[in-house]
Amino acid sequence: MIKAHKIRLHPMPEQATYFAKAAGTARFVWNWALAEWNRHYEAGEKPSALGLKKQFNEIRREQFPWTWEVTKNASDQPILDLGKAFTAFFEGRARHPRFKSKKRSKPSFYLANDQFELGDHRIWIPKLGWVNMAENLRFKGKVMGARITKTADWWFVSIQVEIPDAVPVNKPAAVGIDVGLNRLATLSTGEGVENQAFLKTALKKLRLANKRLHRRKPGSNNREKARKQLARLHYRITCMRDDVLHKLTTRLATCYGTIGIEDLNLKGLLKNRRLSRAFSDAALGKLLNLLEAKVEQRGGQIIKVGRFFPSSK
Repeated sequence: MIKAHKIRLHPMPEQATYFAKAAGTARFVWNWALAEWNRHYEAGEKPSALGLKKQFNEIRREQFPWTWEVTKNASDQPILDLGKAFTAFFEGRARHPRFKSKKRSKPSFYLANDQFELGDHRIWIPKLGWVNMAENLRFKGKVMGARITKTADWWFVSIQVEIPDAVPVNKPAAVGIDVGLNRLATLSTGEGVENQAFLKTALKKLRLANKRLHRRKPGSNNREKARKQLARLHYRITCMRDDVLHKLTTRLATCYGTIGIEDLNLKGLLKNRRLSRAFSDAALGKLLNLLEAKVEQRGGQIIKVGRFFPSSK
């Protein structure tokens, strides 16, 4: 199985500039490939990721020489990712791929396992050198690749590692779980876990930060400071929510071998205008995804029951 470990990076200013340039290159190549895919498709041709990659490499040195200033994966991987995105679209698993905006899309780029090296609290990247990491990789196994992303003005690396599949463990204990808005989870044992509603709690601060941002002059240093403050507040809310979800799901997956959960229609719940924010704040989808993944990793099983069956009984 593949597990990922997300680690905060501490780049020097020139290294952060390199990251931004690599992420910008990846975004540019994605947009170029999407435009070419659409053009080929409208002309009655059948585009492919490999064909677009060959087409890009033929014109790259002459038309886009600046793409050579960063790792080759910043140019190669977006085209392959676009191919996967179209496969998911044609299979009905995702919507049509969209162009990536410089302002709205999250800066990121991929590194294949032959394009970086891990050291003691640091990672080596081609054309850049060693970059400090907040911690070492916690998983042991074959390193498959990594993706560097920027969130709230901080850079992170998410390293994918292949580890042995879990051996089923005999845990006779079983539990049923109902999830909701007032109580995040209600167990068949009678235990309840309250929904801390971090977004609702911080809503006043978010509104003030948002007003502060829109009052600043576009392009000014003060507007950039306000943007960073708002992004950091959103990130802090996400971290607090994730901390609760990870601790809860780890405890449940460790204590119980079989867990019955409600088969929720999350997309339908989010369409409810009055409750969509509350459902997003509770992050029920992430809770269930984390629980399924952790139970599987520990050799347990998840049983999904109908929405009208009281799974906590």
